[in-house]
Amino acid sequence: MATEVKNYHILVYGSPEGYQTNRAQITLYGDNDKVLAYVRFNDPGMFFEADDMLGDIIRMHLPTVMFENVLDVLRNEKPVYIYFAQNRGFLSTSKEPVGEAEA
Repeated sequence: MATEVKNYHILVYGSPEGYQTNRAQITLYGDNDKVLAYVRFNDPGMFFEADDMLGDIIRMHLPTVMFENVLDVLRNEKPVYIYFAQNRGFLSTSKEPVGEAEA
């Protein structure tokens, strides 16, 4: 089941190793500031974990080259949804008409 993302928080980790095998993390929140997901980003050569779900929190892992794309979706699209299926995290928008300009 897809859940609408209401807010997000960004962490970028310094040092050559990052933090807990990650370079950056975007935390996604739903209603009442409930954590929905951690979208984690890894540099090439860093250990890359599989997506999973811990309780009802999705842990999605992407390469750092996707960081700006994910941030762009969070900043410019509405609504945005997160869900977990087939052992993968999915971040999506709703269906929109072609050529629709943002308000």
